[in-house]
Amino acid sequence: MTITWEQGAQTGAAVLLALLAWWLVAWQGKRAVERLSKNTDKQHAGEHEKRIKTLWAILRRMVQVVLMLIVGVTVALIWGIPMTPFVAVGTTLGVAIGFGGQSLVSDVIAGFLIISEHQFNIGDVVSVGGVSGTVEDVRLRVTVLRNLDGVVHYIPNGDIKVASNFTQGHSRVVIDIGIGYECDVDQSLAVLKDELESVASDDRWVTQPIVEILGVNQLGDSAVVLRGLLTTHPNDRWAIKRESLRRMKGRFDAEGISIPYQQVTVHFSGQMPDSESKI
Repeated sequence: MTITWEQGAQTGAAVLLALLAWWLVAWQGKRAVERLSKNTDKQHAGEHEKRIKTLWAILRRMVQVVLMLIVGVTVALIWGIPMTPFVAVGTTLGVAIGFGGQSLVSDVIAGFLIISEHQFNIGDVVSVGGVSGTVEDVRLRVTVLRNLDGVVHYIPNGDIKVASNFTQGHSRVVIDIGIGYECDVDQSLAVLKDELESVASDDRWVTQPIVEILGVNQLGDSAVVLRGLLTTHPNDRWAIKRESLRRMKGRFDAEGISIPYQQVTVHFSGQMPDSESKI
C-alpha cells in the first residue's frame, strides 16, 4: 500500500493533535491536583492529597487508552484500511471476553470501588490479599504493593476481599512491657506513664500523641505485663513504638525494674560425668 503525501500529512496532523491533547490533559490535570490538594484542612491534607493523586493516576491511564484508540481509528480511515475486519474481530473478542474475561471485568470494577470508597490510596500501608506493604500504584486491574524487603507484589483487585489500612485517619501504638513479680506495680506504671509522655512530647512527630496508661494487662507465667497506649498520626506509629521501647528499656534499667526473659534450667539425674573423662 502506497501512502500519499496528503495521507502522510493527515497522519502526522492526527498524531500531533493527539499529543497536544495529551499535553493539555496532563497539564490541566497536574494543576487541578495541586489546586485540590491545597483546598483542604491541614488535619486531613495528607489523605486528601493521596486520594486525589490516586484518582488522577487512574484517569490519566484511561485518557491514554482513549487517545490511542482514536488515533488508531483515524489513521486507519486516512490510509483507507477497511474497518469491517476489525469490527468482526472486535465482535469476536467481545464474545470471548464475555465468556472468559469475567475476572478481568471484576478486577476493573473492584479497582473503581476501591478508589470511590476510599479504602486505600497511593502511599498508604495496607494488608490485602495476604500481603502487607506500601501502596505504590492502584491500576484498573491490579494494586501494586512494595513490602519492607523491597519486594513488589501485584494483587488483582477482584481478589481483594478484606483491605486493612494501617495509615488512615489515626493510629494506636500499643506498648506492652513485662516486669518481674517482685517489682512494685504502681511504681512501674508511674515510670511507664512518665516515659511515654516524654516520647509524646518529642518534636519529631507529626502530631503530639495522646498517652493512656491502661494498667496491668496480664499476669503471665514469668511477668506482670503492663500496657500503655498512644494515639498518634499514622505515619509515626512505627517510629514511636521503636522509640518507646528503647526508652523504656533504659529507664527500667535505671530504676532497677527488672524485665524478665526466658530462662531454661537443666536438671541432671544420676552422677555427673567426670570433667576429665574422655568420650
